[in-house]
Amino acid sequence: MTTRLLVDTDAIAANTRLFAILAPGDLMAVVKAQGYGAGAELVARTALGAGASRLGVTSITEALALRLAGLEAPILSWLNPVDADFEAALDHDIDLAVPGVAHLDAICRAARRHRLVARVHLQIDCGLAREGCPAELWPQLLAVSAAAAVRGEIEVVGIMGHLSSADDPADPANRRERTRFAHALRLARAAGLFVPLRHLAATSAALTQPGARHSLCRVGAGLVGIDPTGTHRLRGALTLEAQIVDVRAIAAGTPVGYGHGWLAPRSTRLALVAAGYADGVPRTLATDAEVLVTGTRRRIVGRVSMDQFVVDLDGAPAAPGEYVTVFGPGDRGEPTVADWARWCGTIPNEIVTGVGPRVERVPVAASTAVAAAR
Repeated sequence: MTTRLLVDTDAIAANTRLFAILAPGDLMAVVKAQGYGAGAELVARTALGAGASRLGVTSITEALALRLAGLEAPILSWLNPVDADFEAALDHDIDLAVPGVAHLDAICRAARRHRLVARVHLQIDCGLAREGCPAELWPQLLAVSAAAAVRGEIEVVGIMGHLSSADDPADPANRRERTRFAHALRLARAAGLFVPLRHLAATSAALTQPGARHSLCRVGAGLVGIDPTGTHRLRGALTLEAQIVDVRAIAAGTPVGYGHGWLAPRSTRLALVAAGYADGVPRTLATDAEVLVTGTRRRIVGRVSMDQFVVDLDGAPAAPGEYVTVFGPGDRGEPTVADWARWCGTIPNEIVTGVGPRVERVPVAASTAVAAAR
């Protein structure tokens, strides 16, 4: 294997336990986008074993994959087109989010055809203007849902929303959106809907906003050690490593890579590393982007290609077959996911979910992860 992602299951378990303490009720492990790059089944099993009681994904396809892997915990799917395969979801005991009457009607039709009761979470838009029912249409959705529940087609088990600015706990939008969610809950009770699962908080709000936690928290990025608020020290769970396939000496002035964007300022040695933007090493990088080579940070030079990039060793010892660390928890001085996000002008979530499918995911315990990364 030339590129591997070490997944520290001890770190995922420790992070899960922290969120389970913070959550006043249930904890949903969100394993969308292949568990934030780590592998959905692996993260799901680890989190369920450490205190999570439910799983969350976006698509029905993701939910079905977890069911086919043998996971029996409750699963919620919350982002589907109106013509999605709701029948398959109901057949496999998957909860469905409902952002509007059109989706509810489609789910009810599937329930009638299969003579099943669909478990649904009504979804209110608290301020993002993307998924979720607009506030002005919320009373209509409640009325239609209550009628469908009386007919025995659905059971409304949850009401959910999402915060626009939870990464910044001081943003006044948080208070406004928590108030909108509370109002949506009051309207639901007035419509005769008393739901056990009320969830607004994702990772950021679960860490910093007790008023957003309600009876369920949804945590995804936090499981692999990402804290968007910068207020907690979560344990980084992911270490991306790639193998050196060649080392060569070059003279001063030698151009490197496509477009000759870097010229060697001196004689040096270069390491060719077998990973590129198809593997999760972004093509657009700041000029100070680095990797860890035999215990020291060294710069990436030239343009990142689909399958490879080049490192200026600048005197560091390295040989073909050795691994460089692209990112990790930072315990050994290696760049972190936050470093890569800064170098790419993005957020850590994009970095970890960008790790490509041909990269092998290797589950390890904490002590094994450290040893393997050396």
